Amino acid sequence: MDEYIVAAARAGDGKTRALLVHRWHKRLLAHALRLTGDIESARDVVQESWIEILRGLNRLRDDRAFPAWTYRIVTRRCARAIGTLSRARATEQALAAEAEPGAVEISTDASEVERLRAAIRALPPGQRAAIALFHFEELSVAEIAVALDVPAGTVKTRLMYARRKLRAALEGEA
Repeated sequence: MDEYIVAAARAGDGKTRALLVHRWHKRLLAHALRLTGDIESARDVVQESWIEILRGLNRLRDDRAFPAWTYRIVTRRCARAIGTLSRARATEQALAAEAEPGAVEISTDASEVERLRAAIRALPPGQRAAIALFHFEELSVAEIAVALDVPAGTVKTRLMYARRKLRAALEGEA
């Protein structure tokens, strides 16, 4: 279905372009949020990405590559935004550390789903993105490599380390 929509959107059909945005916007926003960790930055990144995606749609040679291609565009835009966010977070964390000397702990009463979500949020951005694209978006390792602009071996390594960290976090809380 998506391949047909992409082909029609490339032909210049405005309604189909709107449908394409409607079908993919939430997924791209979720991906950007996983990478940036900030909803406002994620929204900005996705908005900018849609401009690039729609302008570059005619350069896409294979309609089946649309998912990996769009995730790659969002990933690159997130990388640019993360530099700014990292500096802002470092400042916020320094201020928070001075204001509150104790660390915040995850509630032991949380449900299994919440524990898993918290453990995923605690992963480094690259591992979090790989886990999400593999398990939630059901992309292959090769597609994730294209989307994240890293070698397939790096994707496999990130998945392996992310799974270990998730297992350790969930078993350590049990």
